[in-house]
Amino acid sequence: MTDTPRILIVEDDAETADAIAAAVRDLGGDPVIMRNWADGVQAASLARFAVIVMDRMLPGGDGVDAIAKMRAAGSKALILVVSALGRAANKIEGLEKGADDYLAKPFDPDELRARLRALLRRNSMTVLDNDMLAFGDLEIRLKARTLHIGRAHVALSPKEFKLITYFARNAGEVVTRMQLLEHVWNLHFDPQTNVVDVHVGRLRRKLEAAAGRPVIHTERGEGYVFAPDGARG
Repeated sequence: MTDTPRILIVEDDAETADAIAAAVRDLGGDPVIMRNWADGVQAASLARFAVIVMDRMLPGGDGVDAIAKMRAAGSKALILVVSALGRAANKIEGLEKGADDYLAKPFDPDELRARLRALLRRNSMTVLDNDMLAFGDLEIRLKARTLHIGRAHVALSPKEFKLITYFARNAGEVVTRMQLLEHVWNLHFDPQTNVVDVHVGRLRRKLEAAAGRPVIHTERGEGYVFAPDGARG
């Protein structure tokens, strides 16, 4: 993103708010801190934010109950809940109420930055007319099934196009081999072959040749990350 992303932090604990703000600045973002539920909801309705980081146990209410109000007020920000309520049931509740991600306290600063970076990458994706996914100079036309990087057309096989589309819809997130087998090959078991690695490797070389930078990265032991800006997560 060329513009500095603004990130709203709704957190009543000063030390935690400062730690989140430091992570935001590390990523080149502009943090805005609100200390209670009502001020957070109001801020989200008055300004455009790329990401909102919400605590749950706030003066005035539960942060996850603010999500619906923020959406109703027109906020399109991606929302990361950061809370000491970190049991599985708490996380499920937060995600079901509209959070895009959920991180338990106490958190590792590196993990917080990784979560924020992933959300910022998702935020950078532009969807036009339900047809085009765009990340800067990388454009995927869904109906025409074409990929352009800058002015260059990148020729893809049907399987490679399904791969790039799935990666794009999960930009910034680790995508596992099993996820690719299920969503691209429609296999719900591991055939114990290197079919995924072969196709991803071929796609990665095409993208890097056209873009002049890495676009798909390997997370050793985990899977792959689609990072159109070339920065590894």
